[in-house]
Amino acid sequence: MFNDYDEIVAMAKKYAPMKVAVAGAEEDTVLAAVKEAEEAGLVECTLIGNRDAILPLARSAGYKVREDRLVHVEDREKAAPEAVKRASSGEVDIVLKGNVQTASLMKAVLDKDTGLRTRKLVSHIFFIKLPGYHKFLSLTDGGINIAPTLEEKQAILENCIGFYHLMGLEKPKIALLAPVETVSDKIPCTVDAAILSKMADRGQLKGALIDGPLAFDLAISSESVREKGIESKVAGDADVLFVSGIDMGNGLFKGLVHFGKGIPAAVMLGTKKPVIVTSRADSAECKFYSIALNVLYAGKLGEKK
Repeated sequence: MFNDYDEIVAMAKKYAPMKVAVAGAEEDTVLAAVKEAEEAGLVECTLIGNRDAILPLARSAGYKVREDRLVHVEDREKAAPEAVKRASSGEVDIVLKGNVQTASLMKAVLDKDTGLRTRKLVSHIFFIKLPGYHKFLSLTDGGINIAPTLEEKQAILENCIGFYHLMGLEKPKIALLAPVETVSDKIPCTVDAAILSKMADRGQLKGALIDGPLAFDLAISSESVREKGIESKVAGDADVLFVSGIDMGNGLFKGLVHFGKGIPAAVMLGTKKPVIVTSRADSAECKFYSIALNVLYAGKLGEKK
């Protein structure tokens, strides 16, 4: 398992270069990230979008666009289906979200005929390198599933566990977050957390240490664990923060980035090919590290087949 972003980049180079389709490339931070990733030898990118908008931004970024890797589309909403189609056909290995709506990209990804769906639920992981935490922390699912059912939460956990195993961590520690660590039928996420924890105890969820409900401080602070007298193999040392819905997850993630000064990267799970979904407001650094992480993920998936 990796410990920092430099290690991710180094590990990804084993599988480079990967072919990437950028959906909606007319965006300055995306082009800056793509430029850096190409210079690092990680990827070869096909830029899909409005040519007249892409080229001036590329010049400003010092990025020399190859004409044979520029696909012009007048309508921005056609960029996502075009990028996904190229991944589905095997022409590219990864899809990168640029200046398109996430909903537009997901519609293309989930298309029954030309999309990238599998039998698995599609879910999302944010990785965050925080200055005040002793290892990489991840959060799932703060990007796709809005209010998952208990069954969907199990599928999200299974996706997450499978990813960690692929990356070499046999027993990721997963904290099931809730406002409190006690179970109350007035707080439904505590009930689901208790059920999922018991499922893990009984082997219905395998390959991870799973505990909850746990308040956020208990998940990441050994001091809070001592003060509250909690006994847990996960508390204070979580690898994964599992959230009950996108409302909790998205807010917590953005708090960790903007107030906690965390450096994020994103990966989508449950698709035939990796799809990188970051916010249009995310930095070029975030998008570069997301590219590196997904190159590594694509390479590991290829080895598994």
